[in-house]
Parts: sequence; structure tokens; C-alpha cells
Amino acid sequence: MDWVSRPELPPSLGAMVSWNPQPLPLLPLAGLALAIWYCWAVRQVCRKGRQWHWFRTVSFLCGCLLLMLVTGLGIEGYGFEIFSAWMFQHLTLSMVVPPLLVLGCPGTLLLRSTPHTGWGVAVLRCALGALRSRTARVVLHPGITIPLFLFSYYGIYLSPVFDIVSRSWAGHTALEVFFIATGILFIVPVLSTGPLPVRQSYLGRFFDLFVEMPLHVFIGVILMMATSPLLSTFASPPADWGVDLMADQQLAGALAWSYGEPVALFVVVIFAIRWRRDEERVNALDDKRSQQGDAALAEYNDFLKSLHRG
Repeated sequence: MDWVSRPELPPSLGAMVSWNPQPLPLLPLAGLALAIWYCWAVRQVCRKGRQWHWFRTVSFLCGCLLLMLVTGLGIEGYGFEIFSAWMFQHLTLSMVVPPLLVLGCPGTLLLRSTPHTGWGVAVLRCALGALRSRTARVVLHPGITIPLFLFSYYGIYLSPVFDIVSRSWAGHTALEVFFIATGILFIVPVLSTGPLPVRQSYLGRFFDLFVEMPLHVFIGVILMMATSPLLSTFASPPADWGVDLMADQQLAGALAWSYGEPVALFVVVIFAIRWRRDEERVNALDDKRSQQGDAALAEYNDFLKSLHRG
């Protein structure tokens, strides 16, 4: 069986957005399975009389839908032949899908929807064990997440790694899974509101965003300024397609330069809103405690005055 279905028609918008999954549509099926589980889990939570915010549901389902589309449409086949198509997939899988999934709070939903009896006990033990493990502390540390995220750009495209791995369906799919995983590992400490093994301060998370945002953009500059094709994988598309290799590589660089900026701005806005809300909540609690302390002090002074009068 041929695991790769390569397109025959020249690249066009219509061909790329047509539904044309690969012979083994692993990632589209994974996105569908995640969406089905999430809807089931939300229903379980609502049946228990607890509320689940609609924004979380919409965000997670949009992430699943994007995962299915970017790996199930015709662009998946063109991603084997054209650098710009592949770069669009890469950016979507690493920068758009992960924040949408994380904003859906799937970890919190798992803990709330899983029954505390029968098979649910084993699931909860595994989930909590993984959450509290040393491995989770290590892989979610900024010293790991940021270099790993940047490696998915610089290490993949400026070394022989991509040309070696991407030649087969398995390697191509493994790279897509790697991009999703690195994106999730980077964004979880920044946006997740669920339980984490270690939670950074807002200032630390802002610093992580500040470090990452400009660095991932410069891979686009490198691609646009290169004077020769950097990847042999995309060096020989079908001749009748009429693809200009350097123009296509420059388009891939332009995507890397511009595509992630609106997404990064969206993440920063969500992050800033949460930071402000938490600061307001903390200040409100401090004011309440201060008022309670002042009332207790005034009551104690009145008590002392009553003793003096007595």
C-alpha cells in the first residue's frame, strides 16, 4: 500500500482546500476522536450540575477542526512537494492549534468528567501521577520548552534533519506530531489555568513570551534572504506544475515572518487579560482581609475602652 497520495494537479487554492485525506488519515482521525471525547466529557460535567464555559468548548473544538482540516485537506498532499504549503501546515500546527486546545482546559475537564469509581479510578491515578511526576516538571520547564520550540524551526530547517525524516509518510507525520507537541509544551505554562506541577509567576511567563516571539520570526528572514534552495525535499516538484523554487521558498519565509504575529498578539492579549484579572482578584482579597483586620482591631480597642471605663 502506498502511504502517500501525492496530488496530480498543479497547486491552486481550490485544490488545496478540497477534502482529500491521505490513505491513512491518522491526524484527522485523532482530531475527530478528541472532539468526540471533549463533547462527551462536557456532557458528563453538565449532567453533574456543574457549569462549563462555552468559550472553552468553542476553543477546543476549533483546535480539533483546524487539526483535521490542515492534515485532511488537499494541502496535506501538496505539503510533500511544495515548501510554502508545508510551512503553512507547520505554522498552523505549532502556533494556532496548541493555544486553541490549551484554552479548552482539557486537563481540568478530564478530572471533572471522569467518574471516581470503576475504570475512572485508574484514569485519575494515571493522570494525577503524570501531572505530579518529575518528568512533567522537566518537560514544562522554560529551559526545555523554549529551546525545543525554537528547534522545531531552526534545528529542523537549517540542518539535514528535515530532508532525512520527511521523505516517508511516517517521517512526515512524525514531524507534524512533533510540531503539535512542542507548541503545546510551550503554551501550556503560559495559558493553562489547570493544575500544573510548577506554575511560574506572570512576570516569568511574560518573559518566556518576550524571548520566543522575536526569535521564531527570524527563520522567515533566513528563508527569504537565502540565495539557493535550503531543502532538497522540495527541490524537484513535478515539472508541469511550473513551480519557481526560490519564489516558493521566499513565500514560505514570508509566511514564517507574518503568519505567527497575529496569533502571538492574540496569545499576549489573553495572557494580559488573565494577568489583570488575577491581580484584581488578589487586590480584592487583600482589601477584604485588611478591612476585616481593621474591624477586628476596632472591636478590640472598644473592648479595652470598656474595661477602662469599668
